[in-house]
Amino acid sequence: MNIYDRLTALNISLPPVSTPAAAYVPFVRTGQLVFLSGHIARKDGKVWVGQLGLNMTTEEAKLAARAVAIDLLGTLHAAVGDLNKVQRIVKVMSLVNSASTFTEQHLVTNGCSELIGDIFGDKGAHARSAFGVAQLPMGSCVEIELIAEVA
Repeated sequence: MNIYDRLTALNISLPPVSTPAAAYVPFVRTGQLVFLSGHIARKDGKVWVGQLGLNMTTEEAKLAARAVAIDLLGTLHAAVGDLNKVQRIVKVMSLVNSASTFTEQHLVTNGCSELIGDIFGDKGAHARSAFGVAQLPMGSCVEIELIAEVA
């Protein structure tokens, strides 16, 4: 399975790496692991603002998490040069901007996890954490980081 053929079939174009908004780098590679910094949700080039349980639905935020996954893949491509070198997506950690009563962070994060599975197949099966947080940078609805093992 060629990852780029799968992306084309899903009508996905990888974006360039975003410029960090603070004092960090977009990724770090150590040995066979690549750690991607948290990526916030963007829609039409702007921060996708919202708080679950207040002014955003689970389904809308799931789409935001899918958009974050695409941005993460663009960064992963920049980090390794070829997504076909990915041996495994090891872990995804998701932060969901949530009102105190919102409890569907896991369903929001499925937007990222499901797309990764669609693209990488068995290599995309990953460990995961999904947290509800009181706020995220610039009011973003979702922030996700990823760890991948590469050849």
